[in-house]
Amino acid sequence: MDIDAVRPFWDAVLGWDVVARDDLQDPLRLGPAVWFQQMDEPRPQRNRIHLDVTVAHDEAPGRIERALAAGGRLVSDDSAPAFWILADPEGNEACVCTWQGRDPAPSD
Repeated sequence: MDIDAVRPFWDAVLGWDVVARDDLQDPLRLGPAVWFQQMDEPRPQRNRIHLDVTVAHDEAPGRIERALAAGGRLVSDDSAPAFWILADPEGNEACVCTWQGRDPAPSD
């Protein structure tokens, strides 16, 4: 409902750039842009997303800090440093993930 409230959170979590029409685009312009569609009324059955964003382990703290400063909130750090669950001001979630703290791959 409030694009200006949620866009800074997603910019911080994804680490992308704001481009034309206030879309978010990866800095190399290789992947798809994230576009925020204005809605007239909440649609709880359709307005919830959850993205996992995997970053280098030393990038995660800064990414989380920027997301919180952009209006996000920490939902859970119970699985850190494997991942932290964050939410934007409207409750959409993102996990900032690293390789640390993961179960090792099974060996044959």
